[in-house]
Amino acid sequence: MRATKIFTFDAAHCLPGHKGKCANMHGHTYRLEVTVARNDDGVLTDDSGNGMVIDFGDLKQIVQEEIIDKVDHKLLNEVFSFRTTSENMARHFYDLLARRLLAQGVSVEKITLWESPTSCVEVGRWNS
Repeated sequence: MRATKIFTFDAAHCLPGHKGKCANMHGHTYRLEVTVARNDDGVLTDDSGNGMVIDFGDLKQIVQEEIIDKVDHKLLNEVFSFRTTSENMARHFYDLLARRLLAQGVSVEKITLWESPTSCVEVGRWNS
């Protein structure tokens, strides 16, 4: 069983050296989809989370702290030391969340990062 929570954030960036218009400063309203599963492929059985893969409130807080608070309404070229392609950011977000959720017995199945309504990248356990 898997659970997915969706987030949005607005940010600007440029891709120096890019052959197209992305070399210029521009912005996106990114859509971030975080899909997780329990390492035992089950659900929680404690009183509070009984029947849940993860409490959506807990997942929201973790993603907010690890990603959204750091990138929303920011210039991504100043936030990250790597080239701010959607592919690089999705991989970075996957790695951040995988480390943070491991202690809770939860794995990140997939990160989908949309930079526009028609363009996205996916990073998942198949890439790790």
